[in-house]
Amino acid sequence: MSLQTTCLGAFPKPDYLPIKDWFSVDHGMTDQGGKVTRDYTEAMRRADDQTEALFVRATKEAVEAQVDAGIDIVSDGEQRRENYIHYHCRHLEGFDFDNLEARVLRDGAYEAELPVIRGDIKAKGVAFLQRDYEIAQSFTSHPVKITVPGPLTIMDTTVNEHYAEPQELAFDLADNLNVAIRALADAGCPYIQVDEPLFAREVDRALQFGVEALDRCFHKVPAHVVRVMHMCCGYPNHLDDEEYHKADQNSYFRLADAVDRTGVQQISIEDAHRHNDLGLLEHFERSTVIFGAVAIAQSRVEEVDEIVDRLRAALDHIDRERLVAAPDCGLGLLGKSLAVAKLERLSAAAKLV
Repeated sequence: MSLQTTCLGAFPKPDYLPIKDWFSVDHGMTDQGGKVTRDYTEAMRRADDQTEALFVRATKEAVEAQVDAGIDIVSDGEQRRENYIHYHCRHLEGFDFDNLEARVLRDGAYEAELPVIRGDIKAKGVAFLQRDYEIAQSFTSHPVKITVPGPLTIMDTTVNEHYAEPQELAFDLADNLNVAIRALADAGCPYIQVDEPLFAREVDRALQFGVEALDRCFHKVPAHVVRVMHMCCGYPNHLDDEEYHKADQNSYFRLADAVDRTGVQQISIEDAHRHNDLGLLEHFERSTVIFGAVAIAQSRVEEVDEIVDRLRAALDHIDRERLVAAPDCGLGLLGKSLAVAKLERLSAAAKLV
């Protein structure tokens, strides 16, 4: 029986979409980072039936590309999103996307103009995730996974001008993300993933209140839904940038036991870009590990044999039924041809293990 495979979220966008990915510009230039956000706001205000048809077409192409490459659990490709975080924030009251403010992000990795929290967080309209899921699922019999940004990651990628205490903000975000997550579960989505890369950069905050916020995101989600969380160590705005400031790799060891004790069933970690001490996997005593086996910020396409070797090494430390093969993170940096090539190699390796 081959290992199961999945994708994490983003798939490269086609040029015909009226929006661009947030990471497609140099965020060292705050005016450019803000321009993507403002352009997205204006594009959505002008959106019509033709725009909707383009999003549906792009979703179909993303889903079919993953299926054709041999992936078992696919994503919608996040084709409607300027980034995986702010898309959801646009469906929460309290965020100001018209008057952006500049901030330094990711431990100084880059600077960007960001939306601002100016009032209480409150869910407004939850059908957007249901729509995204139902459209993607209509193009395949494979299960579709939908992703949601986690509270700590939202907090790091927005400007808080309203809440006095970070824990209060985290819990308000979690409780209102939960509204959309439960609606998505009610729509039949079998896999729901909360993305929390900030856990690896903000380990103390993650342990103080981020882990509890993660559980609040999944409060009362039905048992038939697989609850997933993703934590990577961060990626640059372009391929093959080896100088990018990533999170401390030891963060995984500090977080593993606490995350394993949550109600999350699958935990996604990177391994291809930087190999872990595989003793890490033994800390996940109950959770399934989604194991990053191909790099998403490097243009070199991994050989099948090297992926096989790494997956077999991982199986020395975790039960076979609790290991899923995946890319390290979303595929948006790669472009479609590179993304498909890496997924094909990943799928081929999983069948050989």
